[in-house]
Amino acid sequence: MGSSGLQAAWPSAYVSPHSRPVSSAMIERNVVVRNKAGIHTRQATMVVRTASKFDSEFFIRTDGYEINGKSIIGVMTLAAEQGATLTLMFDGSDEDAAAEAMTELFNSGFGEPI
Repeated sequence: MGSSGLQAAWPSAYVSPHSRPVSSAMIERNVVVRNKAGIHTRQATMVVRTASKFDSEFFIRTDGYEINGKSIIGVMTLAAEQGATLTLMFDGSDEDAAAEAMTELFNSGFGEPI
């Protein structure tokens, strides 16, 4: 689904990169979806639960659009398959810890066979 389709279907999950403030200190990490199932309901729940442990803002960018990584609807709309590359972006007081935890979650394949 392109960015205009995502924005129309779930306006609260879609984040325009032009509408959110960007800190010069924002951390970006590129990750690859490693597990065979990709990102579906269980994995999206794990992403949101992990992200919610931190105060930092968290966004995921892929295929020309950006979503709020703390929104279950946003993360589920990614429907990222195995091998997809995602850019994780963190901004806030605990961004280093958030980036480390989220990168580890993706690198572990969400606890599934890789």
